Amino acid sequence: MSVIKKSLFSEKEVEVGSGADNIIMAIESSCDETACAVVKNGREVLANVVASQIKTHKLYGGVIPEIAAREHLQAINVVVEEAFAQSGLRPEDITAFAGTVGPGLVGALLVGLNAAKTLALVYDKPFIGVNHLNAHIAANYIDTDLEPPFIALLISGGHTQIIDVRSYSEQEIIGETIDDAVGEAYDKVARLIGLPYPGGPLLDKLARDGNPKAHILPVAKVGKYDFSLSGLKTAVLRLTQKVKQEHGIDSFELESPLTKDICASFQENVSKTLLKKVKNALDERGYKQVVLAGGVAANSEIRAKFFALEKDGYRVNAPLLKYCTDNAAMVAACAYFNENTFDDINVEVFSRVK
Repeated sequence: MSVIKKSLFSEKEVEVGSGADNIIMAIESSCDETACAVVKNGREVLANVVASQIKTHKLYGGVIPEIAAREHLQAINVVVEEAFAQSGLRPEDITAFAGTVGPGLVGALLVGLNAAKTLALVYDKPFIGVNHLNAHIAANYIDTDLEPPFIALLISGGHTQIIDVRSYSEQEIIGETIDDAVGEAYDKVARLIGLPYPGGPLLDKLARDGNPKAHILPVAKVGKYDFSLSGLKTAVLRLTQKVKQEHGIDSFELESPLTKDICASFQENVSKTLLKKVKNALDERGYKQVVLAGGVAANSEIRAKFFALEKDGYRVNAPLLKYCTDNAAMVAACAYFNENTFDDINVEVFSRVK
């Protein structure tokens, strides 16, 4: 099923609904990954190339925007050429070129978006601008037969949202964080414990061997579908100070049971809260499908708790781990399925949610 608007291709003579394959090359550069992918009909990945900057930013304990932009400039031509090589296609075979418009780091976004626009202009193909958050949801369409309606939980370093996805393009945010996003909270707590960057995945790993009931942490009382995690972060800060004082230590050892118990208790608090809020949304809106999206959708405990819903008759979907973090395959899938895209070649990047 192709839902690309014919108006988008009106001057390119592309027959939508004719049975011909729509092949989209997409570029993603919103933060610290330079990525290019080629996807057929929104679901079949023909090429997926990602150049990560984690080693660079690890030196600074976080992403430095100016450095990220420079690394994107160095990598962009390489990932595009590799995507063409992996797919075995030529520019002439591409139906349209897509790029992330935002939200993200402005300097980083400009590199990928300008590359996508340039390819579209040079090869006289349509250009499609994509919202990064919509793309994370669209990652669930890759290699699946998933169709709306469903409830989506978008959890990333900058966003935590519960979204009622009524159709490919009709989406309503019904709940979100009023302060820290889940990924942001993970990184902040990881720093409190003294874990190296990137702290979130390592915290998840350590939590698997800890006792999730070792420490009782608070849950903020906010709106029915909303989240607040800044208070939880403060509670963990006080907990770490208390544990250090009780055990006469200045810092936590990475493999210490003390460290693992704090990680497990924090992760249990977050994952239970997410599940409860989403379960309420599912039941109150009569949905039997739920999807996870965003970088934190790779978290092992969150995935386990949500997939446990299947025993109660729910259909649960989460992208493969390689499609949870930033990638261009999800951007291409979004360009294919979601009509709420930007088809103006003059569209400008934006740093925050529009």
